[in-house]
Amino acid sequence: MPDENWVLTAGDILAIVLVTVVGFATHGEAGLSFIPRMLAAIIPLSIVWFLLAPWFGLFQSEITFNPRQIWRPAFVMLYAGPLAVLLRGLILNTPILPIFAVVFSGTSALGIMFWRGIYYLLKRK
Repeated sequence: MPDENWVLTAGDILAIVLVTVVGFATHGEAGLSFIPRMLAAIIPLSIVWFLLAPWFGLFQSEITFNPRQIWRPAFVMLYAGPLAVLLRGLILNTPILPIFAVVFSGTSALGIMFWRGIYYLLKRK
């Protein structure tokens, strides 16, 4: 189903955005003035995610539609998160906090796994 990859791509982006917005909201930072800071997290994570995900086969139907592979997107996100935090820190010239990398990676992994699970349930035959 290569023509369905746009749905996975859009869903992945939406999952990354939603997890980031929820994270900011839990810290009371959900106003419009925080959009630049949200983008500073969303953009690096999206870049790293879309660099790693194809390499791990996350857009191949053999993996996407195999319930035994539901762990794979979360696993990849556990690598993408810290790399994105590193990229974010370098771009913004700000300190790179390990606890932020752990929480950001973990919540993003849960979010992407949740989305990919929903996608699997909706598209399975």
